Amino acid sequence: MAFLLGAVAFVVALLVSVMLHEGGHLLTAKRFGMKATQYFVGFGPTLWSWRRGETEYGVKAIPLGGFVKIVGYTPLEEIDPADRDRAFYRQPAGRRAVVIGAGVVVNLAFAFVLLMAMAMTVGVRDPGSVTTTVDEVTACVPEHVQDDCAGGGTRSPAAAAGLRAGDRVVSFGGVRVADWAELRAAIADAAPGRTVPVVVLRPGTSRPLTLPVRLAKVDGRPFLGMSARTVGEGYTREGPVDAAAFAGRAIGTTVAGIGKVLVDLPSAIPKLFTPERESTPGGQVGSVVGATEVSGQIFSSESTTRDKLTLYLSLVISVNIFLGALNVLPLLPLDGGHLAVVAYERARARVARFRGRPDPGTVDMTKLMPLTYLAVLLLVGLGVLLILADLVNPLRPPQ
Repeated sequence: MAFLLGAVAFVVALLVSVMLHEGGHLLTAKRFGMKATQYFVGFGPTLWSWRRGETEYGVKAIPLGGFVKIVGYTPLEEIDPADRDRAFYRQPAGRRAVVIGAGVVVNLAFAFVLLMAMAMTVGVRDPGSVTTTVDEVTACVPEHVQDDCAGGGTRSPAAAAGLRAGDRVVSFGGVRVADWAELRAAIADAAPGRTVPVVVLRPGTSRPLTLPVRLAKVDGRPFLGMSARTVGEGYTREGPVDAAAFAGRAIGTTVAGIGKVLVDLPSAIPKLFTPERESTPGGQVGSVVGATEVSGQIFSSESTTRDKLTLYLSLVISVNIFLGALNVLPLLPLDGGHLAVVAYERARARVARFRGRPDPGTVDMTKLMPLTYLAVLLLVGLGVLLILADLVNPLRPPQ
C-alpha cells in the first residue's frame, strides 16, 4: 500500500510540474495578447475538458506531459485571418522569447520554492560523517554489489574473519585509516583473493585485534562485506535568508550534475542493462517509470517519516530542475530550440540592417523539419531505452 501511495504521489507531482510549465507559456502568451486555444495535461484521447473564454482546458488519457496550443506558434500553421495579428510568430522577438522561456522559469521557480520550504520546515539534512566503525556485517558474498544475501552462499570475508558490529577499523593491510574514505581506498588498492591483516579496536577489549581477511571479488573489485557507521547526521531548520541561499546552491549543484549526466549519457548507454549502470553519472538517469518506482520504494522503506519526506521532495525538485535544464537544450521541438530560432532571426535581422537590407523575417521552418524529426526520434528512442532499462535493471532509491 505504501509503495502504491508513493507511486501515485510522484505521478501527481509530475502532473503538477507539467501544469506549471505549460501554465508559464499560457499566462505569458495571454498577457501579451496572443491567442491560446488549448491547455491540456497529458496526451491522447481527452478524458474531460471545459472551455473558459477562448481557451479549452482539460486532461488527456496518457499522463506523460502536456501542451499549450498557441495560434501561429510557427509560420507553417494555417491561421484564421481574424487571428493573424495575434499569431505567435508575428509578435516581437522579446515577447516570443519570454513566452518560450516562461515554462523553464516556472519549473526552476517551483524547485526554488520547494527547496526553501523544505529547508524551513523539514530542515536541511546533515549527512554526518562516515566512520571506520562497523555498523553491519554482510552475511554472504553477493553476485553483485547492489544485491542482498538470499541465504546460503559463501560467507563474506568480514563475516568469515569474525568482524563484528561496533569494531573500529584502525588499519587495513598495514595502512592506517582514520575515516571511511581512507578505508575504502585501502580496500580498493587490495587484490581480491589476497589475505590482508585488518586491525580493529573492539568494545570491551583493551588491546587491538588483528583479523586475517581474505577478500572476495564482486563486480571485478575487492569485496570486504561491511557497512560503516555514520555519526552526526540530523536536520537543521533554516531561516528565510539561509533557506534562500541553500535553495540557490542546491539548484546550481543540481544543474551542474545534470550537465555531467548529459555529457556522460552516450558512453553510459551500453551499461544501462548491466550491474555497472550506476557506476557513472549517465547511468543514474532514469525514465518516468523509474522515478515512479523510486518514489514507491521511498514510501515503502523503513526510513523515518522525515527522511522519506526529504527524499520524496528531493526527487520532485530534481524532476523540475531536469525539466527546466532539458528544455533549454537548443533542439527543436524543445523550448531551447525555439529560443535558438528567435535568436537566429534577430541576429540575421541585425546583419541585414547593418548592410542596409530589409529584415528577412521569420525562419523557413520547413528547412528545419528534418532536424526536428531527428531530435524527436532521438529523444523518443532514448526515452524508450530508459524505460526498458528501468523495468529490467531498475535504479535504487537515493540514500
